[in-house]
Amino acid sequence: MVSLQSPPPPRRVAVLGLGYVGSVTAACLAQAGHYVAGIDRDAYKVECILSGKAPFYEPGLEETIQSGVAAGRLTAFTDLTEAVANADVAMVCVGTPSDKSGNISVDQLHRACREIRSTLDARTFPLVVAIRSTAFPGVCEDLYRNSLDAHPNVRVVSNPEFLREGTAMRDFEEPSLIVVGGDDPAAVDMVAGLYYGMKGQLRRVALKTAEMIKYGCNAFHAVKISFANELGSVCQALSISATEVMDVLCQDTRLNISPVYLKPGFAFGGSCLPKDMRALVFRANRLGLDLPMLNNILPSNMSHLARAQNFALEVPGERIGVFGLAFKENTDDLRESPVVALLEFLIGKGRTLRVHDPNIDLTQIYGANQKFLLSAIPHIGRLMEENLDILLEWSDHLIIAQKPSPSDAERIATSGKPVLNLISL
Repeated sequence: MVSLQSPPPPRRVAVLGLGYVGSVTAACLAQAGHYVAGIDRDAYKVECILSGKAPFYEPGLEETIQSGVAAGRLTAFTDLTEAVANADVAMVCVGTPSDKSGNISVDQLHRACREIRSTLDARTFPLVVAIRSTAFPGVCEDLYRNSLDAHPNVRVVSNPEFLREGTAMRDFEEPSLIVVGGDDPAAVDMVAGLYYGMKGQLRRVALKTAEMIKYGCNAFHAVKISFANELGSVCQALSISATEVMDVLCQDTRLNISPVYLKPGFAFGGSCLPKDMRALVFRANRLGLDLPMLNNILPSNMSHLARAQNFALEVPGERIGVFGLAFKENTDDLRESPVVALLEFLIGKGRTLRVHDPNIDLTQIYGANQKFLLSAIPHIGRLMEENLDILLEWSDHLIIAQKPSPSDAERIATSGKPVLNLISL
């Protein structure tokens, strides 16, 4: 639940744009007890609000608009001058459609902010401009500098919406996530206070972070749908119930529907993921299926490995220490470890290396592990250093390729050696 030290007072909110997001936002904020003025150039939308009607169909919206208008907490204008002049917060909910190149068009955002700018000189108290429209990281800063002229009476925050058509009212009133991003704590708190008492996780973040979270959420939703559809296509070709497969997959909330693998870091490796992805793609191709997303998982992983290799190549210093050799921490499994590929690359570029992995004892490596490692780096024995402190003393720079234990992390930190941390790229 969104909570502050004390309940904030009702705010005067101007909502610019009475399309899908703006109408729902205006109606729900009025229902929450705020005084809301909706603004739109389209006289039809404004007349709808004033007459207690919804400009479009969304379950529960019209009743909420009627309630807000009847209570005197919701009104609407075609001109923003009066509404913005009296507002504590101006929420911008205008469209950001795609242009021909695929980029978003921010023309409506700039126009709305220029109109807000025209009211600022006469203000005697600050205005918080909350950008609710989907905007790529950096757009809010650009709006503040160029369309709002970095005016001393204005602060800009990002407050992205997470509304689904058909369930938008419930999504607003019972949000799973509320994000407010900005550099001014008072402005962030004011916008966060609009949601006081609503159930939902509130996250205060930096301005660009809030903008990126919206894109991250939408990209993840698109990935999930594409994944389910492509896996479903494989299931259909094999006469398997795709619904049952996905239902059981989703029941695993420790690994599958969880944050476990949603952590940016180094490329994946090991004995399972690369092998099984190759097999799935091969079999799907044999079935005549075109699965662009699944086909590109391994190439995507290799691209990420290449980025890490290039970062590592730029590390200064003659002597490079590498922490980690196995494909992840707490194992001695070296099969398809991306660290081995990293070492091959750096050795090929003439870098001087030593490697420490707390769980690797070369005398105990045998079978497929030994074959993979020695075929890649035959002289690996000359590179391994059993003692972390000796590695740290020898190194000019350290590359972290595996999550260290708390005690190892402390030793690395106290060594004072510069670090490239590949697991947090």
